[in-house]
Amino acid sequence: MDAVVVVLLTVPVAAAIAAFWLPSRAAGGITAAAGISSFGLVVALIPAVSGRDLALHGFVRIDALSVVFLLATSFVYACVAVYSIGYQRAAGAHGGGEDRRYGRLFWAGLNLFAWSMLAAPAMGNLALLWIAIEVTTIVSALLVALEGTDGAAEAAWKYVLLASAGLAIALLGTIFVYYAGSHVLGQSYNLAFGPLLRVAGQLPHAAVRLAFVLAVLGFGTKAGLFPVHTWLPDAHSEAPTPVSALLSGSLLAVSFYAILRFYQIAAATLGTRFPRDVLLVFGVASLLLAALYLLDQQDYKRLLAYSSVEHMGILAIGVSFGAPIALAGVLLHVLAHAAAKGNAFMGAGVLVRKFGSKGISSVTGGLDLLPWSGPLFLAAILALSAMPPFGIFRSEFEIVTGGLEDSSNAAAAILVVLVTVAFFGLSLAANRMLLTPR
Repeated sequence: MDAVVVVLLTVPVAAAIAAFWLPSRAAGGITAAAGISSFGLVVALIPAVSGRDLALHGFVRIDALSVVFLLATSFVYACVAVYSIGYQRAAGAHGGGEDRRYGRLFWAGLNLFAWSMLAAPAMGNLALLWIAIEVTTIVSALLVALEGTDGAAEAAWKYVLLASAGLAIALLGTIFVYYAGSHVLGQSYNLAFGPLLRVAGQLPHAAVRLAFVLAVLGFGTKAGLFPVHTWLPDAHSEAPTPVSALLSGSLLAVSFYAILRFYQIAAATLGTRFPRDVLLVFGVASLLLAALYLLDQQDYKRLLAYSSVEHMGILAIGVSFGAPIALAGVLLHVLAHAAAKGNAFMGAGVLVRKFGSKGISSVTGGLDLLPWSGPLFLAAILALSAMPPFGIFRSEFEIVTGGLEDSSNAAAAILVVLVTVAFFGLSLAANRMLLTPR
């Protein structure tokens, strides 16, 4: 299995290098092959991590939690890679001059972005995890600005400022964990997860408590949690559609993965009550804001971006419930949201090409004019709205069940009410775009 891990972390980089130098058509084929191969390699890792962790040279560590997020990223990577071939062709990316330059940067950046998000869950210690998520910021900011418009440049600049500030806070949280661990493990240890968890009961509580709050606030900036979510609607709206799909379907989840690693340490040190309360506050605030904004959106890419804030809030609330079935629901939600949101953004890209606008009021009769893409986009919206039989319905059902088992009845009721409000926002917009006759 070590060879599988090495290949998994090598293929996207090799594809990025090749894509930068090859013609756009060949670069698209290589990217598609890299995406599909990455997904296959992650699937091959699933049996290997069911009974043990995979460790490689002390830097790479993959366990069952890592594989869930690797699976989400690799699936979206594979879908987006294939979709991008037609997307670039429709955009006229096979021309000369500026179009050729755009194509080279797009394909190389897409592969590097996917690589950074595959690397983050595979990192074996908190320091390397922070570095990997910092790399995702650098690459994704360049991709957000790739269209070259004033709106894209402003969105990328706002993203860089907020994400950098958030990651600086997350770095401070990582330093506090190092300070706590040095009291027990000595100053030469490398922030690896395993040793920290083994001595968690001996770590100083004040330092771990502060580190967890800083980590939630810092990595929550990248995950889109309130109040540090404000970069997200602009960046997702202005980025090229394949990049938007990766941002919402994968990057937010990978950032939430970092929060989960800090949660493991905080829960083992402090008990579960404090970290669960922190996540509940951030989760409810994020879900409330997203549900209200979904009711009054005029741009369907921004609509999908606020839907991502909603689902990150649901993940935080699910972890705060603490019940095993709620945690299982959270992991299922990561996978189901990645699939649904990635496909929803790809459907939105087709709508942009067809109607030449991102305005909801400018799109009518989508099902009639797009006999294939229209129904698929509608299915993605229904999935994001937690309609049965889609996976998000099952995951949210498990999360609510976990809240009731944990006697968090008020929080579970708030979750149900706000998800219902979000459902109305999404369904009204979809009805206007797809079902209203021209």
